[in-house]
Amino acid sequence: MDPEPETALFDTTDLVLLTAIGLGTAAWFCRHQLAEIFGKKKQKVAVTNASPAQPKRETNFVKVMEQQGRRVIIFYGSQTGTAEGFAARIAKECTQRFGVSCMTADLELYDLSYLDQVPKDKLVVFVLATYGEGDPTDNAVEFWDLVTEDDPAFSESSDEKPLSNLNYVMFGLGNKTYDQYNEVSRRVNKCLLKLGGNLVGEAGEGDDDASMEEDYLTWKELMWPAFCETLGVDESSARSGPREPVYAVEELLEYEKDDVYFGELAEKVKNNAKTIYDAKRPYTAAMTSRELFHGADRHCMHIDVDISGTNLSYTTGDHLAIWPTNNETEVYRLASVLGLTDKLDTVVMVKAIDPMAPKKHPFPVPATYRSIFRHYIEICAPISRQVLNSFVEYAPSEEAKANLTRLATDKDEYRMQVGDACRNLGEVLQLVTGADTRTGLFASVPFELVVETIARMQPRFYSISSSSKESPNIVSATVVTLSYKPLPTPQRTVYGVNSNFLYRIHMQKGQSIADGQEHPIYDLAGPRRAYLGPDGQCQKVPVHVRHSQFKLPRNPTVPVIMVGPGTGVAPFRGFVRERALEKRNGKPVGTTLLFYGSRNQSQDYLYSDEWPELFETLGGDSQIITAFSRDQAQKIYVQHRLHEHGPKVWELLQKGAYIYVCGDAKSMARDVNQTFINCAIDFGGLTNEKAHEYVKSLRTTGRYQEDVWS
Repeated sequence: MDPEPETALFDTTDLVLLTAIGLGTAAWFCRHQLAEIFGKKKQKVAVTNASPAQPKRETNFVKVMEQQGRRVIIFYGSQTGTAEGFAARIAKECTQRFGVSCMTADLELYDLSYLDQVPKDKLVVFVLATYGEGDPTDNAVEFWDLVTEDDPAFSESSDEKPLSNLNYVMFGLGNKTYDQYNEVSRRVNKCLLKLGGNLVGEAGEGDDDASMEEDYLTWKELMWPAFCETLGVDESSARSGPREPVYAVEELLEYEKDDVYFGELAEKVKNNAKTIYDAKRPYTAAMTSRELFHGADRHCMHIDVDISGTNLSYTTGDHLAIWPTNNETEVYRLASVLGLTDKLDTVVMVKAIDPMAPKKHPFPVPATYRSIFRHYIEICAPISRQVLNSFVEYAPSEEAKANLTRLATDKDEYRMQVGDACRNLGEVLQLVTGADTRTGLFASVPFELVVETIARMQPRFYSISSSSKESPNIVSATVVTLSYKPLPTPQRTVYGVNSNFLYRIHMQKGQSIADGQEHPIYDLAGPRRAYLGPDGQCQKVPVHVRHSQFKLPRNPTVPVIMVGPGTGVAPFRGFVRERALEKRNGKPVGTTLLFYGSRNQSQDYLYSDEWPELFETLGGDSQIITAFSRDQAQKIYVQHRLHEHGPKVWELLQKGAYIYVCGDAKSMARDVNQTFINCAIDFGGLTNEKAHEYVKSLRTTGRYQEDVWS
């Protein structure tokens, strides 16, 4: 999900070609060109932001491996940091368990056309996440384009099998609720095999909808024997016991306060270089908010952020990334159990022990313990079994050690007490000590282990609910606050990290606070009070834009059918506002159907005050069709309304209509997909088999697009 308005991407020749080759192929062509152009632009930006004094980076990874004496390189294609985390874990075991020198590498930092130069005695590992509907992550676009070309160009070999010397390992990250499950790792694997590559072991696949962690643990233990055989390593001599630390942590007694990072998300710009804002350097944007629900026991905010005067831009359908802050309860919980409560403002330096590691520092340093807990690591996330196993040796008692060992080794116990209960590290360490509630029970845990095992804080992504043509400098998002009581532990409430952070900012206005609920407390000032406005209240949040292929047809006369219950309506507010703007500007606009659903019309009908005027502007057959599930005895959902209007839906599809679905992937998106199949059967006269093929063809040609989450 990447800058530049679409209209600037093609010249007249492109448009004539697109007209000639038809809508389906055109959709593919657009996606391919967008990825290529955005990839090149991103590379250009990185060069622009580089300091003139920096030496040119070596992009031939084979040469780098030779210079550093590495036998294994682990490439990751990561959007949110999960794949990067698994790559780091593989690297650690590779080095410490089997004594094989290795390195991890961001795919976009190296030229993968050198794959044909990898010697047989070296190994390449790919850890690839699938993003969106079968797309590569932003940092993997160029690699994807290379290997999926019909005739890929490598550095030296032009043979039919240019990768015949390549030994590689593959692990993919995906989610089975998505139609294109693990499409990236599967397709890359198929392409590498076709090019002569040798897959070591079995290709692994992790399912985030079930248990990515368990899938990974099962796969890696089956992978290591093949790994050892390929590299000539004696598996029986693999080391066990205490592991060497990846990072070194030093508490500083002397430092310059101006050099300390208190939660800033990027290192300071040097030499007065022009600041380029992106995923690696978010922009601290002014934010306003308003409540969208009316009298409900839940809250939903409309967020507006101002990106004026920056290099950031968006097109309708993109995603807004907002970087969160951890709440103070969890900051103090983890600090207490680790015996760091009285040292939270101590300044520490954290750096990789290996001087050739790709990332010398895991986050901006020097920093305080407090800023690390608040801003830099995901202390609220459930902790994995493998991580828990790393803490067993530091248990303060035999009882605590037995409890922690059981959670780390018993899948069912772990699932019930940690996974399903959504317990983070601080909560688990408190849980295993039982009645002993003293602070500092795990004070013997070296802080470098915490840094190594807890993932770096990641942004949260929201479908943009504004139109870039209507408001190019104001980016909107629709954010519902998340809080729930897990079934295994109904006495506990789990809070969404970012949605509750944003709601605390909103609550400063004294709005919507009389709901009878507790809400987590956050430090709203930000690092060096950077989030505060002139009135002393929090008015800013760090953001960047992630670009998406979820886009309206280039021709506004093409009909569109949108299905978006709940906050799934967010991108469609942007779509509808953009088409209404086109209509006001005198352009012909095709039929616009929006199927929207929520619980109650009176409480959670999002943007109810906007739709009448917008659809009146669009006119013709355009309309919003609603389904309020709890306003009558029998629940009615968007898929029911979709089938009720099946004749009209089928008619529009015959006129080339595009389908857009946004919202829950697990049930809603699947039910909607089946409803379109049923419409093809009931109103198009197709057989069941032909109906499935028809809907699948809509996806293949880009006429059925999803922006869904699980």
